[in-house]
Amino acid sequence: MIYRAEIDGLRALAVIPVILFHADIGLFSGGFTGVDVFFVISGYLITTILIEDIEKKRFNILNFYERRARRILPALYIVMLACIPFAWMWMLPSQMKDFSQSLVAVSLFASNFLFWGESGYFDDATEQKPLLHTWSLAVEEQYYALFPIFLILTWRLGKHRVFLLIVVMAAISLVLSEWSWRKLPAANFYLAPTRAWEIFAGSIASLIAHKQGLQKNNLLALLGLSAIIFAFVYYDQETPFPSAYALVPVLGTVLIILYGHKKTLVAKLLSTKGFVGIGLISYSAYLWHQPIFAFSKVVWVDEAQWLKIILILTVMPVAYLSWRYIEEPFRNRKSWGKNKFFALSILGFFIFILFGVTGHLSNGFVNRHIPTEHYKLIQTPEKYNSECIDKNPILANFDTCRASSFDSPSIALIGDSHSHALYESLAAKLKGETIINVGAWACFPFTNNEHFVRANCKKKQQNLLDFLHANPQIHTIILSGYWGYLASGGYGKKVNGVRPHKKISKTDEEHFIKNAATFFSSLRNASRRIYLVEDVPNLDFNPQRCGDVGFFRFIKSDCTMNYADFISQKSKVDLVMNRITNLVPHIDYVKTQHLFCNEVNCFSLFKNKTLYRNNDHVSKIGADLIANRLIQKIQNE
Repeated sequence: MIYRAEIDGLRALAVIPVILFHADIGLFSGGFTGVDVFFVISGYLITTILIEDIEKKRFNILNFYERRARRILPALYIVMLACIPFAWMWMLPSQMKDFSQSLVAVSLFASNFLFWGESGYFDDATEQKPLLHTWSLAVEEQYYALFPIFLILTWRLGKHRVFLLIVVMAAISLVLSEWSWRKLPAANFYLAPTRAWEIFAGSIASLIAHKQGLQKNNLLALLGLSAIIFAFVYYDQETPFPSAYALVPVLGTVLIILYGHKKTLVAKLLSTKGFVGIGLISYSAYLWHQPIFAFSKVVWVDEAQWLKIILILTVMPVAYLSWRYIEEPFRNRKSWGKNKFFALSILGFFIFILFGVTGHLSNGFVNRHIPTEHYKLIQTPEKYNSECIDKNPILANFDTCRASSFDSPSIALIGDSHSHALYESLAAKLKGETIINVGAWACFPFTNNEHFVRANCKKKQQNLLDFLHANPQIHTIILSGYWGYLASGGYGKKVNGVRPHKKISKTDEEHFIKNAATFFSSLRNASRRIYLVEDVPNLDFNPQRCGDVGFFRFIKSDCTMNYADFISQKSKVDLVMNRITNLVPHIDYVKTQHLFCNEVNCFSLFKNKTLYRNNDHVSKIGADLIANRLIQKIQNE
C-alpha cells in the first residue's frame, strides 16, 4: 500500500478536536465527531489493504488478525494497566466496580455494549470513566472481525457487485441510525449497526480509489476539509448522532481521501511535519487522553482552567513515548516474534479479566480504604417493587413501592428517585401512620414536556392517579423530586464544574404549571393535604469525597458550594412552584434550603457525616433532616 502522508495528517485533524472536546474547550463543541473521521479512515485503510492482499493472492486471515492485534493491543493493554493503580487509589467503590467491569468489556472488545447499558456519552458520570473512549475501538474491532470474511467470500462476485453490496449495507445502516437516534439514542451512539455506514464510507472510498486512482481537485478537497471543521465547531451535544448530520464530517473525509492528491493545497497542509507527527501518535494520543482527563475529574471534579491546560499539554508527550516505546517495537516481528507476542497478549487478557471480575464481585474492592459507615451513607438504595406486585398490581411497574402495610396507607410519598431517598426516614419517624412510597426514575406525576418523560411514563402517571383515587383514606401526599430538572427541561453540561441552569421558556413554564394544577386539583378533597418538598442544592462537587473517607479525600477542603450559585439554580424554579401552590388550595411548599445552606455557603457535611449520596440525592442523614422538617410541618397543622 502506498503511504499517504496526508492520511496521517487527517488522523491528527481527527484526534485534536476529540482531545479538546473531552477537555471541555468550548470552541470544539463538536469535537466528538473526530471519532467519525477515524471510522472513515479505518474503513479506507483496511479495505485497501485487504483488496491488495486478495488480488495478489496473499491474503491470510490469521496474518490479518495478527497485524490488527499488534496495532491495537500493546498500547491498549499498557493504558489499561496504568489505570489500575490510580483507580485503586482514587476511585470510590461504585466507580471502581464500574471500572472493573470496563476492564472485562475492553478485553473482550465489547465495551460499546457496556457503556451503552450504563449511560449516555454526554452524561456527567461518563466524564469519570477512564476507558469510556474504548467504545470506538470495540466498534472497529467488530468490523475487523467480520468485514474481511465478507470481502473474501464476495470478491468472486466481482468488484462491481461487492461495491453495490457495501453501498446497500451502508444505506441500511444510515437509515437505521436515523430511526435509532429518535427511538434508541444510546444504542444508536454506541453500537456497530448504526455506526457501520461510517466505516463503510471509507470502504466505498477505497473501492472508488482502487478503480480510478487518486484525483487532484483543490475545490473538492477544500470542501471536505471545511465540512470536517464545520462539524467540529458548530455541532454540539444536542446534535443527534450518528444521523444524517454525520454525513457532513463523513463525506468531508471521503472527499479528502478521494480528491486530496498530494499536490492539492489540503494535502500539502495535512502533510506538514506537525500534522504528520501528531497523526503518527494519534492512536496513543486517543488512548491516553481519556484516562488522564477522567482521573483528574475523579480527584478534583471541578478542575480549574489552568489544570485543563496542563492536562492537554501532557497528552502529546505521553502519546509520543507510548508510540515510540510500545507501538513501534511490538509491530516489529523481529523484536517480538509471533509466539512471544501472543503469549504476552493472552497473559494480559487473563490478568484484566481476573482483576475485572474480582472487582465486580467485591463491589469495587469495597474494603480498600473507605470506612464502612461512610460507604453505607453513599450507597444508592435498592429499588423495591416486588412488594407491590401482589398487593397492588396497578403499581407493579414502578421502580419503588414500599409500605409497612398496603391495606390502608394514610400517607403517600410520591415522585422520582428523590422521594425514594426520603422513605426510610419518614417511615421511621411517622408513628401511628402508614406511609407508602411510589416512585419512578425520570418520571413524575406531571411533567414539563418530552425532555424528561421516560418510556411508559404516561402509563405510570395514570396508574398513580388511579391508585390515589382508589385510596381516599390517604390524607397526606408528599411530593419530592428533581424540581429544577423537571421545571426547566434539563440542566446543561457542566462548565468548569458548574452546571448552568437552562432558562425556562414561557411555554414550558405554563405547560408545567397547567399540568401540575390539573394533577393536584384532581386529588384535592377537604381533608387531604399536599406537600411539595423543596429540592436540595445540586452540588458542584462530589460530596462522596467529603467527610471521613480517608485516602479518598481529594476535593476542596470545606466541601461547600457558594450560596449564590445555589440561588441561581433555583430562583426561577421557586417562582414556578409558588405559582402552583397559589393556584391550588391545600398545598404547602416546604422549604428545606436552611437545612443545607446558610447565607454564604451550601454544605454537604453535618458533624463530619455526609448529607449526600451524590450531587443531588441525600444520604440517610440528609433525609433525616428533611423528614424532621416535614413532620414538624405536618404536626403543626
